[in-house]
Amino acid sequence: MKNLFSSLLSHHSSAFLISYQFLEDSMSHQGTVLIVEDDRNTAALVAAYLEREGFATKVVHDGGLALQAAGDCNPVFVILDVMLPNMTGWEICSTLRKCSEVPVLMLTAREEEVDRVAGLAMGADDYVVKPFSPRELVERVKAILRRSRAASPPASTTISCDGLELDHEKHRVIRDGHPLALTSSEYKILLALMSAPGKAFSREELLDHCYQNGETVIDRVIDVHIGKLRQKIEDDTTQPRFILTVRGHGYRFKDDER
Repeated sequence: MKNLFSSLLSHHSSAFLISYQFLEDSMSHQGTVLIVEDDRNTAALVAAYLEREGFATKVVHDGGLALQAAGDCNPVFVILDVMLPNMTGWEICSTLRKCSEVPVLMLTAREEEVDRVAGLAMGADDYVVKPFSPRELVERVKAILRRSRAASPPASTTISCDGLELDHEKHRVIRDGHPLALTSSEYKILLALMSAPGKAFSREELLDHCYQNGETVIDRVIDVHIGKLRQKIEDDTTQPRFILTVRGHGYRFKDDER
């Protein structure tokens, strides 16, 4: 979009360019929210409420166009309907999580617990059931972004252990020199565990690290996240070296005493 505007504006005065740039920045200072929703009325309503709060929006009605749109607009947040033409919201979320930690909120008309668990396990940060209040939805977006941006890193931004390295400043995890693609929830869990090696975290504590907006989530979601995290960082998931189970309580990261 900026490339297009830059081309159009190249024929005008530099004063106009500066004025336009100032206007563009002031209108979109909150960043761009990508809305992937096939119901045009719902998408337009959500976009209107977000724009009132200073966000720029990009709306896509076809699941098959969502990933391209995400690459084009580099969103700070994604609102994703579950049931979409050509590609489901679950598939989009799963694919996004392989390359991005952008917060994702999923919209659905389905209230079954299994759907909520599936969405959260795939890396969604929140899950809203239709019909919903647009005002509440915007507040959820703002709250997730606020907590995400305010999350304090550990004293050292890089934590290393036996070939596993978490660089919090760069928001990346490396295993034996190879970068790992973690979901947002997997990253938050690993950050919590590695920041306090040896400490036994209950499932409820780890839920608090993953879902900080008061969402109702069953604690077995943590077991799903841990299982997938182990598949990515452990040599043998049946005999994990890094993330150890504390029976009857939760999990801990290895320390010198194992």
